[in-house]
Amino acid sequence: MTQRVELATVMDRLAVDELVTEYAGAVDDGDWSAYKRLFTADGRADYRSAGGIEGEAGRVAGWLAESLELFAMRQHLIVNRRLRFGLLEHDTGDTARVRADYINPMRFAGAGDRGAPDLVCGGRYDFGLLRTPEGWRLHEVVVHEKWRRMPDRSPAAVPD
Repeated sequence: MTQRVELATVMDRLAVDELVTEYAGAVDDGDWSAYKRLFTADGRADYRSAGGIEGEAGRVAGWLAESLELFAMRQHLIVNRRLRFGLLEHDTGDTARVRADYINPMRFAGAGDRGAPDLVCGGRYDFGLLRTPEGWRLHEVVVHEKWRRMPDRSPAAVPD
């Protein structure tokens, strides 16, 4: 492999990593316009394992906007990213797959700033990406929620 090819691969890896990070930030910040711009025109997302919907990115963005209104604070952490580049029309590097684990603490609106998050969930993302003239874009996002925890809300467990 030449240095030029190695540099291009490193640059692609950084661009894909940035796209995944932008995805997390858009969801956490509730920036649904930015969320939709991260996808290809025919991009889809599947949140069914977390109790959500599956569909084209714009429709899913609307569902997320409504569903996540319940939470004043969201903070995705996407870790253990495993990236593989693939082929499209006999060219290298036109597609990418990222499998990454996530943990996501959230606080219900009106819960204040004290104590543990109201809900924490974790699982794995499968991201399918395509290289476009505008750069890397998400073609599909599949959420595989593996666990969910809600702290005990009995009066004895809530601090004063």
